[in-house]
Amino acid sequence: MPLLTLPNTSSLALSVRAKALVFEDPRSQAILERIRQLSPSDATLLVTGETGTGKEIVARHIHALSHRRGRPFVAVNCGAWSESLVESELFGHERGAFTGATTSKAGWFEAADGGTLFLDEIGDLSLPLQVKLLRVLQEREVVRLGSRQPVPIDVRLIAATNVNLEEAVIARKFREDLFYRLNVATLSLPPLRERPGDILPLARYFLELYAQRLGSGPAVLTAEATARLLGHPWPGNIRELENAMHHALLVCKGQEVTPADLRLTALQPKAGASIPPPDQGATDAVSQVRPTPQATALEGALLALFEQNLPNLHEQIEETIIRTAYRYCDRNQLQTARLLGISRNIVRARLAQFGELARYRASRGGGAAAAFGRGEASSASRAPGTT
Repeated sequence: MPLLTLPNTSSLALSVRAKALVFEDPRSQAILERIRQLSPSDATLLVTGETGTGKEIVARHIHALSHRRGRPFVAVNCGAWSESLVESELFGHERGAFTGATTSKAGWFEAADGGTLFLDEIGDLSLPLQVKLLRVLQEREVVRLGSRQPVPIDVRLIAATNVNLEEAVIARKFREDLFYRLNVATLSLPPLRERPGDILPLARYFLELYAQRLGSGPAVLTAEATARLLGHPWPGNIRELENAMHHALLVCKGQEVTPADLRLTALQPKAGASIPPPDQGATDAVSQVRPTPQATALEGALLALFEQNLPNLHEQIEETIIRTAYRYCDRNQLQTARLLGISRNIVRARLAQFGELARYRASRGGGAAAAFGRGEASSASRAPGTT
């Protein structure tokens, strides 16, 4: 059975990314063949698919099959950084380029020189950063912040997104010229529910994986549990399946997994696009700027803060908004992201930056498993990347 996994999966326990892929289903086998076709090229590649379908695993496999396999593979999550930080991280900076820049630092493009740069959640980049990224792709060189000297780069770019970029272009949330620059070669990963032949091989793989970690004997799926796995829509894709197998192994009796041992979400896959069509977006934008008592009160509060001339005011306001929304949503990161209209990765990164996740875990006695059950996730120890 063809199997692909992320490296050091034990360190990614709280990640939302898929950590394994199999290619048993006919649709998956077709994907594997397309990967083999695209790997030898240096063409920019756009990988699309829902969260948890294995986009980073695919990108790593493409790198491993390419002539760049002996050079760096750098994975970056564009949605996990603020605009000011992601520019510095992408392109690097010189000493003194901004407050706190005490040394010069190469960006991710330079770090991946000669190899492959994987930019996950490319659709989360702001429009100004999209312009700068487009220039780098056209000129094949980067200019660090605080410098005027271009640095040549030799990088294959693989971009990934769970957003429909064509609709984002129509909604004017993504640049059309950058879309065409990225859309040289494409690879669409179907959700797990559309490749049912992969469900049971993955389930057995995760059961074996966690049995080894827990030091328990091998577990088997009953016929009833198998039927329930095959009938579930898997809105969380491979990551949801992994969590279900981990939980089942913890609670099953006699090393036999029954339907009662499966904790499956009642959520359903999203229907339709996540980006409103232009007319709806325009209508929403108009309705949002109509003066209301709440908007008037907010404006008054902001004006009062402006009068005080406080340092780092934008950061304080952003922290207050995200922290308040997070608590309003009972510390559920996904609901917080939906409420604020931003990506979950941005919410998670900001909460970690503000220390909110650490305080919550401390209040719960440090139970990482309980925290993850409520939508918590720790920041990755490396440059965030994940699908």
